[in-house]
Amino acid sequence: MTSLGALRPRLPSPLQELVDDRFARAGVRLLLKRDDLIHPDLVGNKWRKLAPNLTAAAGRTVLTFGGAYSNHLRATAAAGRLLGLDTIGVVRGQELSGRALNPSLARCAADGMRLHFVDRSTYRRKAEPEIAAAILRAANAEEAYVVPEGGSNALAVLGCRSLGQELRGHADLVALACGTGGTLAGLAAGLAPGQRALGIPVLKGGFLGDDIRALQHRAFGGPRGTWTLDDRFHCGGFARSTPELDAFAADFERRHEVPVERLYVAKLLYGLVTLAEEGAFPRGTTIAAVITGRPFP
Repeated sequence: MTSLGALRPRLPSPLQELVDDRFARAGVRLLLKRDDLIHPDLVGNKWRKLAPNLTAAAGRTVLTFGGAYSNHLRATAAAGRLLGLDTIGVVRGQELSGRALNPSLARCAADGMRLHFVDRSTYRRKAEPEIAAAILRAANAEEAYVVPEGGSNALAVLGCRSLGQELRGHADLVALACGTGGTLAGLAAGLAPGQRALGIPVLKGGFLGDDIRALQHRAFGGPRGTWTLDDRFHCGGFARSTPELDAFAADFERRHEVPVERLYVAKLLYGLVTLAEEGAFPRGTTIAAVITGRPFP
């Protein structure tokens, strides 16, 4: 098995200042934390979350979970290819098993991941011990190292603490899009006193705050750092969009020549522009926006 160090991650990831009149009018300075440049295959926060889990797997088969367009499944499959690990992806939606693979799942398969499809009702209950055990048996993976959906567990939270540490002294506010909450839980813990984190959930439902608190309790024994969530920018839910969001992302790419990943990063940047125009940030604020991924395909 290849060591993680041999993959040569670009850490700390670059910090890039962006001049944008929408922020300038609000008296706000915008920085991009380019976690999308950490590694060409294990992109963005996926490196920070997967690296400690891959070390803990110690060469065992890695099994994890995700939907048909999961960035996390693709990153885990790529890690398996690069490190010589067997990987299994438990995919939400039994009905997908009889169809041609979409580009995201096709990439997983090309990287050697074995795909195991489960029905949606079972998938929703995957955290229940009996259901989890049944899924592992059905996938012939009872000895596998299990990573949760989105990669968010205590090890991932500890791995993401370095993101906050890298941003100490550089920004008043650090913002990122959130799926399962693990990156925000770790980021907030790594920031210095006086800095705060803002999460933009990409799923609707309002449940993420409890999940982040639970993740911090498992990783650190209690709450860490200062963080808040703004639930207004999910655009209907995960992988959902609106014509306005699509137009915003395309315009941002033209303005700044920065690729904008649509499932997470577009919602983050759209949210920040909206908040700046609402006057939500005191003049003189420096914001670091974490670019957690890049467009696929």
